[in-house]
Formats: sequence, C-alpha cells, structure tokens
Amino acid sequence: MAKQFFANVKSVLSGDTLVLTSPNNPNAERTFSLAFVTGPHLRREGDEPFAFQSRDYLRKLAVGKVVQCNILYTIPTSGRDYGVAQLKDGTQLPDDLVKAGWLKVREDAGRKEESEEILQRLETLRSLEAEAKGEGKGLWEGIGGIIEVQNDISSLDINEWKGKAVDAVVERVLSGDRLLVRLKLSDKKHLQVMTLVAGIRAPTTERVNQSTGQTQPAEEFGNEARQFVEQRLLQRDVKAEIVGTSPQGQLIAAILHPRGSIAEFLLADGLARCNDFHSTLLGPKMVALRAAEKKAQSAKLRLHKDHVAKAEGGSSSDMIVSKIQGADAIFVRTKNGAEKRINLSSVRGPRTNEPSEAPFREEAKEYLRKKLIGKHVKVSVDGHRPASDDFEARDVATVTEKGKNINLQLVQDGWCSVIRHRKDDTDRAPNYDELLAAQEKAKEEKKGMWSGKPSKAKTYVDVSESVQKAKIQLSTLSRQKKVPAIVDFCKAGSRFTVLIPREGVKLTMVLAGVRAPRAPRLPQEKGEPFGQEALDLANRRCNQRDCEIDIHDIDKVGGFIGDLYINRESFAKVLVEEGLASVHQYSAEKAGNATELLAAEKRAKEGRKGMWHDWDPSQEEDAEEEVADVEASKDAAPADKKAADYREVVVTNIDSNGKLKIQEVGKGTSALEILMNEFKKFHLDSKNNKPLANPPKAGEFVAAKFSADGQWYRARVRSNDRTAKVAEVVYIDYGNSEKIPWSNLRALDQPQFSTQKLKGQATDAVLSFIQLPTAPDYFSDALNYIFEATDGRSLVASFDFVDSKEGLSYITLFDEKKSGSTFVDSINKDVVASGHALVPKKLKAWERGRASEEVLKKLREVEAQAKSDRLGMWEYGDITED
Repeated sequence: MAKQFFANVKSVLSGDTLVLTSPNNPNAERTFSLAFVTGPHLRREGDEPFAFQSRDYLRKLAVGKVVQCNILYTIPTSGRDYGVAQLKDGTQLPDDLVKAGWLKVREDAGRKEESEEILQRLETLRSLEAEAKGEGKGLWEGIGGIIEVQNDISSLDINEWKGKAVDAVVERVLSGDRLLVRLKLSDKKHLQVMTLVAGIRAPTTERVNQSTGQTQPAEEFGNEARQFVEQRLLQRDVKAEIVGTSPQGQLIAAILHPRGSIAEFLLADGLARCNDFHSTLLGPKMVALRAAEKKAQSAKLRLHKDHVAKAEGGSSSDMIVSKIQGADAIFVRTKNGAEKRINLSSVRGPRTNEPSEAPFREEAKEYLRKKLIGKHVKVSVDGHRPASDDFEARDVATVTEKGKNINLQLVQDGWCSVIRHRKDDTDRAPNYDELLAAQEKAKEEKKGMWSGKPSKAKTYVDVSESVQKAKIQLSTLSRQKKVPAIVDFCKAGSRFTVLIPREGVKLTMVLAGVRAPRAPRLPQEKGEPFGQEALDLANRRCNQRDCEIDIHDIDKVGGFIGDLYINRESFAKVLVEEGLASVHQYSAEKAGNATELLAAEKRAKEGRKGMWHDWDPSQEEDAEEEVADVEASKDAAPADKKAADYREVVVTNIDSNGKLKIQEVGKGTSALEILMNEFKKFHLDSKNNKPLANPPKAGEFVAAKFSADGQWYRARVRSNDRTAKVAEVVYIDYGNSEKIPWSNLRALDQPQFSTQKLKGQATDAVLSFIQLPTAPDYFSDALNYIFEATDGRSLVASFDFVDSKEGLSYITLFDEKKSGSTFVDSINKDVVASGHALVPKKLKAWERGRASEEVLKKLREVEAQAKSDRLGMWEYGDITED
C-alpha cells in the first residue's frame, strides 16, 4: 500500500518536481518527484525548450498550498520519492499537467509493473497525453518555447528600465534583503540576477566564506528575516520596480507583492532597518519605509529591542546668530544673552582634508554669513554630541529663518554635503531623506562645491601693516563715502579689522571722535573698567556684519580713523549712548561728528549708563577749578612733580629690542613734510635715476626705495651682505628698518636733502624708571601692551634725561589730553601696573636723585599690587625671588 503524507509546497524545481516542507516543521524539507512523467528542465547553461512554461504551470498551481502525497516508489541511490499528489481542490498531479501538455509520460513507464492499479493509471496518463498532443497543447505545440535567460546585469540598460515595474518571480531568498529574481523583460527574454530590496538593510544569514571555507554565523534575526521573506515571496509572482544599481553593480528594486511592499512588512516587524544609501533612489517613497521603521522602534520589536526613543519634537527656541564658525557651525545668542555653538544637523561643510572640497570653504562660509549673521532664527535641537578627544560637546540642530530650512538650502546650493549616519544614530535631521535627494540634485546640476571650479581665492592686502601702505590707501578711501565693507574681527569696543572686498584690502579701523576703555586681551588680564562690556557690544552689533565706512585720516601706526555704520547707524554713537565710550572732543570736531556724539554722551550721563554710573554733575562743573587747585597746591607730593621739558611726540615704531622711535611734533615734522614732497619729485625725475657708484658702507646715508609703497626715503645703512648684494637700512625719519637690494639704493649727496639741512626725525627713546622682562613671551607681551597704549593717541613726553653720548632719551609718556597730569597718570606707570614691566633694582645715576625717590616709591607700590593680582609676568608668582 502506498505511503501517504501531507506537506506544504515550498517551491517547484521543474514541471515534475516539488520541494516540500513539513506543516509542523518548516525547516524539514524533502524533494518529491511526480511518478511516470518527465518535463523539460531549467539549467544554468540554458533552459530546455518550454522548461520555464512547464515549471510555471506547476508553480502557479501548487506553491504555498497543502498537498496530499502518495509515494509509489523510491530510488535507492538518490533516496528521492516518486508518486502522485492531490491539491485540496481535487486537482491531481501529474494528471493535470499531462492533460495541459506540460509533461510527457516516460516511455519506459510501467514496463516492469504488474499492479493493475498502476497500469490503469498509466493508461489514463497516456490517454491524456494523446489528447494534449492532438490539440497541440503545451510541449506539443512543436515550435518556440525557447526563452533567452541572461544572468549578467550588464546586459540590462538601467536608464531604460529605471522606474518601471517588471513582472518577476523570486527564485531564491538569500537573506531578508537579497533575492535571486527572474525578471520577465519580454515573452522571449528573461534576466535572472541578484537583487537588493530597495530601502532596507536586513541582518545577514549564516553563510560560508568562500576564501577560507569557514562558516560565518548569522547576525541576530538574520535567519528569521530570510524565513519571513521565503514564506511570502519564494516563487511568487511579484512586481520588481527597478530603482538603480549598487556601487558593486547589483540591481536595486522595490519588490511589490499583491499585498504591498515586502520592505515595509520587514521594517514593521523589526526585521530590517532603513538603508540611507537607497534614499535618493526611492525619493518620496522612503517616507512610508521610515514610518514603518518608526512603528517597530516604538514597539521595540526585534532589532529595535534596545531602542531609546527621542523626546517628541525636541527642544525648539528662537535665537540670534552671533557668529558664523563655518558652513556647518554657528554661534547663537539666547534671550538671556548666553552664547553657545550649534552644529547643523546631518550636514557638513567643505572639508579641509578633501582636495576637491577645501577650495570652497571660504565661499561656503560667506554664503551662510550673508544668510544668517545677526538674524533671528528658530533652532530645533535634533540631538547632542558628547565631548570627544577632538571635539567639545555640542548640540546638533535644524535651523530655520523665516520658515526656510537653512540646512536644506545649504545642501540644495551645493555648499554642504550630507553626513552618512551610523545605522543606530538617531541624532539626525528629521528631513534626512530630503537632504539626500537635494544633494543628488545639486551634484547633477554642479552647484557649489560640486561644480569642480572654485572661484579665485579672495586675498586681502593688509594696508594697516605699515604707515606707508596706509598713506597710499588713504588717498583712495578718503575720496569715497559710505564704502561697503565687512567687519572681520572686533579688537576692542572702538577698534576693528575691516575687509573691503571691492578694493581687496584689509585694514584696522579706529572709530573717530571716541575713546573706548581697553578690554583685556587674555581672560586672566584686567582691562580698563567697562572695556569688556564695550567689546561685547561691538561683537554683538558688528562682528561679521556688513557695514559702511567713512575714512578721514590715519594714525601713526597705519590704523584708519573714521566712522563705521551698521544698518546706517553710527556705531560710535551707539557706543557712547550706552556709556561704553567717551567723546574725544578734538578728534570729534576734526571728524565733524562732535555734535552727535556729545548729545549721545549727555544722554548716557543723564541715564547713568556704563562708565557714567556714578556721574555727578556738580563735580563736572567744578572740575576745572579743582584741577587748578591741585596744580597750585604747595603740598603736592614730590612724586607728582614732572620735569619741565615737555614735548608733543608721535611714536612711529617700536624696535624688537624695546626701544621707541619717536618724532617730535612741530617745526621738525612740518619741515619733514616739505622735504619729502621735494624728495619725491626729485626721484621721479629719470635724470636722477643713478645707482650707487660704489658698494654701500655701514653708517652711510643713502636714499632707499621702501618695498611696501615703492617710494624713496632717507635712510642709513646698518649692515651689508656683500655676497647677496643686500643692505639692511634704517629709515631715519620713521625708525623702521628692512633689508633691500643695492639696486634700490641711491646716493644721498644732495645738499637740500642732507642731514645737515634736516636731521633724522626719528629718535631713540626708552620709558623712564622701568625695566622690561627678559623672558621672550613676557617681553613680547610688554611690547604689545606699549603698542596698544600709544597706538592712535596724541602723546606728550616728559624728557627726564637725554644721554647725548648714546643718542638715547629717557621719557615719561602721557596722553595729550592729560598733559597736565601727574606721574601716576603716565603710561610708564600703567605698564608696571599691568604686570608688563618691573622697577629696576640697579638704578642709573640720574634715577638715583632725590627727585626720583617718590616716583620710584609709587612705582614699587603698583608693582606690588600687580604681583598680588598675578598680572602679566607675575602670573606664576614673583620671578625676582631666589
């Protein structure tokens, strides 16, 4: 008696063979062939005629259904069972296939059979075969039946088929996201290739490494994902919607079952994750996949069992953009005034270490600056990046301005690329797929950094580098009004670095008519009262802003004096109005803005703002009388006495050894101006273009062509390099020096330009009663401090002692408007008080007089205070102790 059993049909190998699984154990498989019949077979090297049609008929009849099988015999060598089967609807196999003409009865069938039942069955099959043959059904059609099957994707024109849904059959399931699919391109042509399920990435299944022969275990839920797809798609009719190919050349397609996309079902069951790399291929269809994944994450299904949900919506607040750090990072100021850094979610500006991107860094930053600086924006925090070795902790956020998504605009215009997040990274932009699509479009349209053609790098010449360069540029800028510019950096409340794009220059800008208190350069330093507040206001209102400037003059070191307008409002007036700067009446009247500034100062005083918080009108009214009383007082301490030799001076240079180069304002400078005009005309005449007759000698006076502006000045040769034919010269009227070739030297033998006619106007001087530190860093800090203290100010010098033998003057410097002040108001005292100089222990002969005792006493008091406050060179304690 034949053995009977029930099974599920998993797949069909050919028209005569089924692969069955146990209803109770899907992993238990067996191969079952239909008895007495044979059909054409599908082969790798090429299918037999009608093989696909024969198998397809049986596939549609049986796959996924329960069958009742009767085993008639078993082949001992292979162990394969042969028999007949019946579906629940009564369909008999192989009878139905023979009748339809898709199977032939084997010629040797029944030769050794004696069973009447089997012989009767064979008779029935042969009768059905004769009927099909007579009607020309199936295999008996006689012609055609050959389908060309290709296994190489290179034969497919992806652009032709992209976006089209092709009828297909899933031949094999390798993993949840990798299928062997037979695409029915036409009735006569099929393509059978490995296909990636679009939009997802499933865990891998157990597999053997071909190179080592070792078995690699499946990832968690990998086998479950494969079984999920097998049960639903294996040898089922599907639609394959082709979307593209992977970098490895594999076909990517959305696999659509009549009930929907298999990708969505896998995601919803937590058996796969969204694949960001497919986002641009799927476009808007990625939204449904993200939603399915989010549903599984919320339920913590399988792959998402450890998922930590983000707070809905995240934190969102209105802020003001205070600084642009780069194309993907900004500083914002909150309503309470606090400033913090924000990185834009999921986007990255041009990278320095990428040669194709690096040239676009400044352009990208400027693009964002124009869009955001000073603007009110909405910041929606999408996540937080903890501190690491290379980066500080920071928030990542989506920034919108007037409803426009700035992250998206940067990507759309090609100034940022999209970050490829890790699969478990949830700190990403909510419109991540839109960003990826925008990036692909920007690449196609060759926008921004994808153009491959960076604009010529914008370079700015620093015209404040020297007085000579500044003078040349002044003639151009002083003739223009409201010159468009950009504030590049705020050095102090009234001092800025400004860029002028149309001129291609960078300059130091000093506000005319005001004096803002000095801000500390380092956190541990003490600036003047309200200096930091003035700098903070400048940063809030001016830093990186577009502005307009009017230039009136230059100072002694190349700074440009003028007015700066932000949104057509004078920032000098704003600074004074807030009580963070005072009016310098002389320079204000010279600049023509005295009336406006004095009115602003009056309002600040009346409002007791900033430096006027303790202003007393009655004291101001009596100020002149009080000063007169102090000067007339016979009881004034000797420390407040000053030498009688006062002269108005300008500091033109500070040498690397700490010596000052000064010009005395008066007849000498007037005569110098006249001489230089004649000197310039003389050297413009080609008749006077005569090189030196002999090599220059150290100490010789010459005419030298200054490298910065190409003009001729009087100079003295300091040293010579006869091999290179280069001389180091000192410009005797200004004090600066440089090395220039002999070819740029001329004889200074004209009587009208000689030093007998007008001596060199730059003389050497040092500050009296103080000693600069010897440590290089502290010495450099001291020089910078003296530079800032004398920069842009009209000064009065008390000539305490003149060493005619050394050609050196010892001076005490005062601000011009305090020329009647005492020594304790001097710049010398300020240098010691800030910790940038000390009182010398070994005094010079002229410093040991009785008149100097009180001066030295007061200096030692401020030195002690600087030590106590750990200022400047005293930051680590008393360096003079043994």
